[in-house]
Amino acid sequence: MSESGTGTGNGAVGTGGRSRLSSRGVGNKVTVVLGAQWGDEGKGKVVDLLAQDADIVCRCQGGNNAGHTVVVDSVEYDFHLLPSGIINPNVTAFIGNGVVIHLPGLFEEAEKNVSKGKGLEGWEKRLIISDRAHIVFDFHQAVDSVQEHQRQQQAGKNLGTTKKGIGPVYSAKAARSGLRICDLLADFHQFSERFKVLAQQYKAMYPTLEIDIDGELERLKAYVQRVKPMARDGVYFLHQALHGPPKRILVEGANAALLDIDFVTERAPTRSLTHRA
Repeated sequence: MSESGTGTGNGAVGTGGRSRLSSRGVGNKVTVVLGAQWGDEGKGKVVDLLAQDADIVCRCQGGNNAGHTVVVDSVEYDFHLLPSGIINPNVTAFIGNGVVIHLPGLFEEAEKNVSKGKGLEGWEKRLIISDRAHIVFDFHQAVDSVQEHQRQQQAGKNLGTTKKGIGPVYSAKAARSGLRICDLLADFHQFSERFKVLAQQYKAMYPTLEIDIDGELERLKAYVQRVKPMARDGVYFLHQALHGPPKRILVEGANAALLDIDFVTERAPTRSLTHRA
């Protein structure tokens, strides 16, 4: 867990010996909870404690391939995409552009937790999603499953992924062929055309892959009006949060540092940059 400072601080010295940051300071304090090992370090419990006094709780990477369990008033809530700090009714939850979002999974998770108790009442009004976050499609999950099957056949063992489509969607992001929340909300016709091209690319790579293109597009279109009020320019939102009125900001890391794809100590890391916070 780390913290970045607040207040005026000692900024870099500019012309005439004046601090370049003295007029604005370095911004509000940010607390980051990041696992330093291979996961299961108890991050959820720490986040739950810190979120009680936070104003904003952020997720910065990963998808619904990992999760935190929080118990409040003897009710157990499970979080995979939603920042678990959203259980605090005074918190604004933020899903950043480094997160990959399976929209059906997001809403199913929220609705399941709402049914358990009162902790998530009004969650849709307290959630902000970066419009730059990439979308996990159902065919990403299908590709994940096909790839695992191929690894098992070709190498005698697979990676043991969660088959949530995390690897394929991050691959698409790196290849600049992925689609983001802003694409979904802008022009649905253009979004549909790009979606079809991406789906056909996967079909060409994996001929046995079955993709219901029209069915998934219809389901995605149904989410547009639900997602639109939540979507924001995440960079602007965080800049305002950091340099606006005093706020306590908490960043909730998913997975852990030694599962990072750059710093992995095992053969099968997660596909996101778990250290990016």
